[in-house]
Amino acid sequence: MNVLSYRVLLRKEPERGYTVIVPSLPGCVTYGDTIDEAIAMAKEAIELYIESLKAHNEEIPTEEGTLEYTLTMESYA
Repeated sequence: MNVLSYRVLLRKEPERGYTVIVPSLPGCVTYGDTIDEAIAMAKEAIELYIESLKAHNEEIPTEEGTLEYTLTMESYA
């Protein structure tokens, strides 16, 4: 069994809840009413995504070699 790690991004939605995006898995997006629910939904979405890749004999993306950096910009708008 391999252990895979994926970065998830949670975005608070104006109406309520959190949208979760998994950048390394294109199209892997889910939602939860709370942070805990959003993370649980992300785990399930990642598991299903990987199952589908395996079923179709497709390569499973990893975050190996991925660099992350946050840019802070001034806005003049």
